[in-house]
Amino acid sequence: MNEGIIFDIKRYAINDGPGIRTTVFLKGCPLNCWWCHNPEGIKPNIEKLDINKKINSKINEKEIIGYKINVKDLTNELLKDYIFYKESGGGVTFSGGEPLIQIDFLHSILIECKKNNIKTAIDTCGYSTIIKIDKIYDYVDLFLYDIKFIDEKQHLKYTGKSNEKILSNLKYLTDKGKKTQIRIPLIPNITDTSENLFSIKQFIDNLRNISEICFLPYNKLAEYKLTKFNKNSKIKKLSTQSQKELNKIKDYFKTEKYKVKIGG
Repeated sequence: MNEGIIFDIKRYAINDGPGIRTTVFLKGCPLNCWWCHNPEGIKPNIEKLDINKKINSKINEKEIIGYKINVKDLTNELLKDYIFYKESGGGVTFSGGEPLIQIDFLHSILIECKKNNIKTAIDTCGYSTIIKIDKIYDYVDLFLYDIKFIDEKQHLKYTGKSNEKILSNLKYLTDKGKKTQIRIPLIPNITDTSENLFSIKQFIDNLRNISEICFLPYNKLAEYKLTKFNKNSKIKKLSTQSQKELNKIKDYFKTEKYKVKIGG
């Protein structure tokens, strides 16, 4: 497909993979995480959203979320930052939303990235199909793979979907040999519990080709955006973990098999 829908392009990103990167956010996500910090990216279509007057006092202020862009124009945008990729060992990260939802567009832009010697990464929740993963596999240098829960009931409660295919897809991906970075969002008293972290560690320790585990401290941007776009919040105001708490989690996962760090 020659055209897709994105809702943001973030330049000089340093937390979405190695080096300096440009991150492209594609519209649409199958999950509906309670703490999502990009709730405007969940629906796959272009939206006109009312802005909460607490954020913007202008009467009837609205914001258009998402716009169409073709492969050629997006490639040209990405090439503007090529010097930064080359000097830093960076590249382009496709995020969202969930980029695999727009698989044909994603496939097309990944091919163009490879033609232009741009390293690529996919930030994915893993809720997809083997067919889609295989379609882009050869054009992706690194998968940034989110793991939130091992317990299926917990995953269903907090994201709206089962994690069965997420976990099976991760095993498939790593067994196939692709370099994969695991990203674990640390949501206070939800995903950062000792029980959940223990089960995640057990699962990860049985996987191959894991290059790194990144723990993502709670981001209060979720609370701001839910208020901004008048979306209901299922979580109370939370506090980011202390450095001492983060170090304790990091030390618990430390191993010679893969790198462990705080942040993306």
